[in-house]
Amino acid sequence: MKPIILVAGATGELGGRISKALLMRGAAVRALVRPSSDGRKIEELTARGVEVVLVDMNDVAQLTAACTGVACVVSALQGLYDVVVDAQSALLDAAVAAGVPRFIPSDFSTDFTKLPAGENRNFDLRREFKERLDQAPIAATSILNGAFGEILTYNIPLLDFKKKSVGYWEDADWRIDFTTMDDTAAYTAAAALDPTTPRLLRIASFQLSARELAAVGEQVTTEPFALVRMGSRAELATHIQHARAAHPEGELELYPAWQQMQYNLSMISVQHDPLDNNRYPDVEWTSAPHLLAAALQARAASASR
Repeated sequence: MKPIILVAGATGELGGRISKALLMRGAAVRALVRPSSDGRKIEELTARGVEVVLVDMNDVAQLTAACTGVACVVSALQGLYDVVVDAQSALLDAAVAAGVPRFIPSDFSTDFTKLPAGENRNFDLRREFKERLDQAPIAATSILNGAFGEILTYNIPLLDFKKKSVGYWEDADWRIDFTTMDDTAAYTAAAALDPTTPRLLRIASFQLSARELAAVGEQVTTEPFALVRMGSRAELATHIQHARAAHPEGELELYPAWQQMQYNLSMISVQHDPLDNNRYPDVEWTSAPHLLAAALQARAASASR
């Protein structure tokens, strides 16, 4: 009999990829979906063979019924306190009530366990839920993937293909952890089906410094990339404090500009070491040149239409 893996947040980018990866590994996938979710995404899940269960994410009784017979709950929920803490706590209570043996929370990020409280608003929410999860009578595994590799394709200061530049804070040789969403999903699916996982698993498709990113940019475009120092780590932290104070409306937004800067600070404050990449040998890791070359090819093809 196929193990049933429950995925919360399956209509999102990462959750959808995790569901697909689980199906590829032969699991039965049950997706928790809000009634207000995009109907097309629900149809896509159903077409793949996912069992879709419409639930109120704050109704523990509904969630408990959905968790019945499940081998592992995987949360890919994204949001602020009402989602990361409240909704995940309801899901956790339901998993415990239904006798689910394992829980993988939506901790897909830089290793916040090594960062001080108060440095990253969204990580503080994960930290609060982690405290609840660690007190619950259920085995738990957080998968920490660093930054999603796809951010390198968005023409952000860290890697700007238009300006042919790589911006960095503090140290051009500090290596940042990046994992693509597909790689994160493939690894998460393997972990969900592995009853022996430890509390934390740290992964990275690749670890690159600003100097190395510039070299990759030159490799895939055959054009030189400039290294641009934007300031020190302390200067970035001060800039974040001022920006947050000046924009209190951002407290109600998932990714205000100052939160994005907090992610930058976190990325240059902790590294994943050692990596747990080799735990599942069949997971193939995407390289930075492959990711960026594919993104440039897709962009060129779109422009030519």
